[in-house]
Parts: sequence; C-alpha cells; structure tokens
Amino acid sequence: MAEPLTLYLAAPRGFCAGVDRAIKIVEMALEKWGAPVYVRHEIVHNRYVVEGLKAKGAVFVEELSDCPPDRPVVFSAHGVPKAVPAEAEARRMLYVDATCPLVSKVHLEAERHHQSGLQMVMIGHAGHPEVIGTMGQLPDGAVILVETVADVAGIAPIDPGRLAYITQTTLSIDDTAEIVAALRVRFPAIIGPHKEDICYATTNRQEAVKAMAPKIEALLVIGAPNSSNSQRLVEVGRRSGCAYSQLVQRASDIDWRAIAGARSIGITAGASAPEVLVEEVIAAFRARYDVTERLVETAQENVEFKVPRIFRSKVA
Repeated sequence: MAEPLTLYLAAPRGFCAGVDRAIKIVEMALEKWGAPVYVRHEIVHNRYVVEGLKAKGAVFVEELSDCPPDRPVVFSAHGVPKAVPAEAEARRMLYVDATCPLVSKVHLEAERHHQSGLQMVMIGHAGHPEVIGTMGQLPDGAVILVETVADVAGIAPIDPGRLAYITQTTLSIDDTAEIVAALRVRFPAIIGPHKEDICYATTNRQEAVKAMAPKIEALLVIGAPNSSNSQRLVEVGRRSGCAYSQLVQRASDIDWRAIAGARSIGITAGASAPEVLVEEVIAAFRARYDVTERLVETAQENVEFKVPRIFRSKVA
C-alpha cells in the first residue's frame, strides 16, 4: 500500500501576466506572418515553453545579427537595450517588443531620473537579460550596478546627493530590502521608485512560499536554472526554514531519494513555468504515494496585459 503524503500547492504559482503576454505575442506573430518568426533571446526562461514555440516555427537567436532582415523578430519579455530596436530600425526589420510592461515601467523610471540629472543605482544580478536591458536604456556608465549589501560600501557616485535607485523585477523581497536600507544609510537623499519595482508576481510567489514553509519538510520549485524568480523561490524556502528546497525543471528531475521519508512536501512554480509541468510533478507523486492535496493561497491574481497594437488592429 502506498505511503501517505500531503502535497501543499502554492497559489499563486506559475505563469504571470508578462510571461503569458510574451508567449501569446510569439504565437500571434506566427499566426500573422507565418514561420519562421525570430525571437531574440529566450522569450521566457523555460525550456519546455521555448521547445514548444520552436515546434510551431519560432527560431531563437542571441543577437539581432543572427536574424535575416526580411522576417519578423520578437524581443523577449526581459527587455532589451535601446541599441537593439535602433539596429532593427536601421536594418528596416519588422520587430515586436514583448518586454513585460512592469519591466518597461522600470526603463521609464531610469530615463526619467537620468533626464533629471540623477545618477542611477540598479539593484540586480550582473549578466541577467533584464539587467542588461535596463542598464542599456541609458548611456554607458550612467548606471551603477549593486548586487549585494557589501557592494553598497564600494560604490563611488559622481554626486552622493544626486542618486536614484531602481531594481530588477524578479529579486528576493527580503534581500532587496536589506540593500535598499544600506543605500539609504549611506546616501540619505537617494530617491526610490514611486511603486516597488519588484513585480506583483515575484512578490506573491515568494509570500506563498513563506506561508507554506512551516507546514512542509521539503519544497520543490518548478522552474529553469536561468530563471531569476525561480531561483529566488528556492532561496526564500530555505530562508523560511525549509532546508530541503530544490529547483526542478520537470518531474524527471526529482531526487526521490533526497525526499524519501518526507510526509509533507510543498510545490510551487516560477513565473515562467507552465501549469502543465506542475501537473506532471503532481502525477509523479500520485504514482508513488497516497497523495492528499492542500492549497496554500496567499493572493489572487487577475492581472492581464494587452498585446501590442499590431495584433489588435485589423490592418497588417
């Protein structure tokens, strides 16, 4: 007889409105213009999603120079430096920007502060596409990148009294709060965003993990290794007292020996992980255990972002 196991399912989990919109944009581009449609960088950080779109005719490339000028190109949900659409226009390419509107909000903030004569400090992870895209909204050297509290002590702004900060949208809420506090101590005049840059979906998914952590012995986060918000969920799980918090891309990645003996396991998914992968993981547990499901819901999401006008207009 199968051993009993309680699965705690986080809500919200999985796709956010920005990811949903970005995938829809690629699908609508394929429908409108036919294959191939080129996509600069992974549209979202999830192999399952990317492979599914490839099967429909999307071609993923790292640089615009890898795209022919006579086919449409879509920019990823993470956003791109200003130089990318400028290059597309110079080559007279048809392009669609799938940048998440909440990332675009951060881009506008950075530009507004820069135009006001403030130097920007960006809290984020070096090399992440969103950070590259956001820093690329301003001239080289106009943005100081800070990754940790320790970094704050080492930065040398042009004028310590003329600073503003922005953040990557997919960071740990707690880590970011510590960095912001350190910035405010060192630079009391620093200006922050009107509304928190960390997006609603990142915040909600982290809060659900925090609520679930006291009830579980292990946490599985379904997501990609290069997904910042998924990695942060693993960290939040560990910080909240769930020592075994692991990232899995799908059911085949589960380390069954590591969780043997656990009687309560939490499951969540990063913002770029589709629900079909959550269902696959649940099915894998049901095949091995006598499963009872419990929902841990900390928020309800009803956010929806419009697709670009080119797909809403009847004229091509």
